[in-house]
Amino acid sequence: MQVYRLPALSDNYIFLLHDPVSQIAAVVDPAEPKPVLSKLAELDAELVAIFNTHHHADHVGGNRALLQKFPQLIIYGGDRDRGRIPGQQVFLQAGDRVQFGNQIAEVFFVPGHTLAHIAYYFPESGDLFCGDTLFAGGCGRLFEGTPAQMVDSLARLRQLPDDTRVWCAHEYTLNNLKFAITVDGDNPILQERLRDVTAARQKQEPTIPTNIGIEKQTNPFLRWDFPALQAATRMSEPHRVFAKLRGMKDLF
Repeated sequence: MQVYRLPALSDNYIFLLHDPVSQIAAVVDPAEPKPVLSKLAELDAELVAIFNTHHHADHVGGNRALLQKFPQLIIYGGDRDRGRIPGQQVFLQAGDRVQFGNQIAEVFFVPGHTLAHIAYYFPESGDLFCGDTLFAGGCGRLFEGTPAQMVDSLARLRQLPDDTRVWCAHEYTLNNLKFAITVDGDNPILQERLRDVTAARQKQEPTIPTNIGIEKQTNPFLRWDFPALQAATRMSEPHRVFAKLRGMKDLF
C-alpha cells in the first residue's frame, strides 16, 4: 500500500492510498475533490473507498463530488456521525475492520475533538490515520468531547508501536512545537525537534507523517503523566493536566 500526501485548502492534508497491483485507491478525509482527482488521473487508478474520520467540512468536503465521479465507491465513517457525513454508506464502531486491497485496518473510537471521531490503523503497514485527534506535536481542539474522553483516546493511540506512522490531517506542527517548548522547555529532544521543524517549514517541507515514538517524547498532550508537564500545569490527575494544557494552547 502506497500513501500519498495531498495538500488541500490552507493547511489540510488528504491521504490517498494506492494499491499498485490492482490499481485501486482509497482516500482519507477528502477536504476537496480536485487534488484527489488529479492524483487518481496521474496514477490511472480507480477510487473505491472514502475513509472519513469525522464530519467536519474540511474532511468531508469532497465526498459528493468524488461519489459522483466514482458511483461505485463506498463511503465509510463512524456510526455516531450518522447523518453528518455526506454520502456515508458504512457506519463503523470500535473494533470493526475495513479492507483496502490486501490490507486490513482496525477502527478505533477516539472521541474528544468530536463525539463521533474514529481512526483507522493498518497494523501490517504500521500506518495510522487519525484525523484531528492526534497532531504532530499537538492534538485537536475539544469541540464536542471532554478532556477525559480525549485523554482516553490519546492513551489508546500512545500504546501503538513507536514506529507507527501518524498521518494527521493538518500542517500545524511548527505552531504546536512553539507551544510545547513553553511547557516542556528543558526537554532536549523537543528542542532539537523544534529546530528541525523550523528549518523544514522555512523550506516549505511537510512535517507529516510523524511517528508515535517521537510524539511520546515531545508532544505535551501525550505526556500528561510526566513530572515536567505536571509542574507546568500544577496538576497531577491526567485529565486535569490535559485540560490545563489544552486551555493554555487554545490561548497561545
